[in-house]
Amino acid sequence: MASTRMAILSMVILVFSIQGTLTIAGEASVPLSLSVVDVLNGKSPQTYFTSVGERGVLLGALSRIHKSHPDFTYTTTLDQNYGLRLESVNGVAGNPRDQTFWLLLSEKTPLDVGIGCYIPAPNEHIVLNFTTWHK
Repeated sequence: MASTRMAILSMVILVFSIQGTLTIAGEASVPLSLSVVDVLNGKSPQTYFTSVGERGVLLGALSRIHKSHPDFTYTTTLDQNYGLRLESVNGVAGNPRDQTFWLLLSEKTPLDVGIGCYIPAPNEHIVLNFTTWHK
């Protein structure tokens, strides 16, 4: 009887230790907030709360936001030289003729890479700011 209890206890410990490893490795995530700011078109800022997998990129956060808020939409373009570029958010696209684009920020600091490469820090606040490059 004691050996049966020991065997069962050993199995339970093994299952929990494997489950804990899978949970940590498979489900670790980084929480972040993302705001969409479009003052040029007179729209109120919208803020979303989401996460990405540990060492995941900003594109994953956009995808998760879209899945939980279908009214949040975005499109991307693949640039041969620079990779994935954010083209539009919620139906608003940058336009070279109007000199407008989506500026990616961490709070107030411009990101040095795009949505396909940027790895958010825990609790970071990302801002997608529709703006113009002319003064």
